[in-house]
Amino acid sequence: MVSNNSTDTTESVAKQAGATVLQENRRGYGYACLKGMEYISAKEKHPEIVVFLDGDYSDYPEQLPQLVAPIIEKNIDFVIGARVKRLREDGSMTFPQRFGNWLATTLMALFFNSRFTDLGPFRAITYKKLLELGMEDKTYGWTVEMQLKALKKKYSYTEVPMKYRNRIGTSKVSGTVKGAIFAGVKILSWIFKYTFKK
Repeated sequence: MVSNNSTDTTESVAKQAGATVLQENRRGYGYACLKGMEYISAKEKHPEIVVFLDGDYSDYPEQLPQLVAPIIEKNIDFVIGARVKRLREDGSMTFPQRFGNWLATTLMALFFNSRFTDLGPFRAITYKKLLELGMEDKTYGWTVEMQLKALKKKYSYTEVPMKYRNRIGTSKVSGTVKGAIFAGVKILSWIFKYTFKK
């Protein structure tokens, strides 16, 4: 688990449960994910699969076997846990999240012939392929950057429908107008950057 300047009891609860807790003082979703990758790379033995999961209670960790199954059973490179409407708890995705997902995935379909329907944070990818992506975004654009680069590199990918519930606390992104605007701008900038990149 990566603590990105957490101000609640998440760190202590995670430690009590036996989790390794890493500190990343720079705020930003991408910074937290990059810290986790840095920790993995320093280990003597590297994993075959890396799973990203938000720590806000919205995802269901018990669905992890379903998420990684396409990688293990079908040799797929990259899997998105899709927050489909029929499995979402009422109110678990705000209007800015739903609209942002629709816009981003529609643009990716238009420009890259993509089949993605979600930018879901619960995702799995082989460690080797993750390294090849050269991830760099430090904040809101991390998820879409990963998907765009996977499309550009022609990775095999799929989506697995996932349950999704109301998070604990208020999101710094979807929970504020400022956060939603910044996230939207960052996501669109990544899409247009890769659309016109040779």
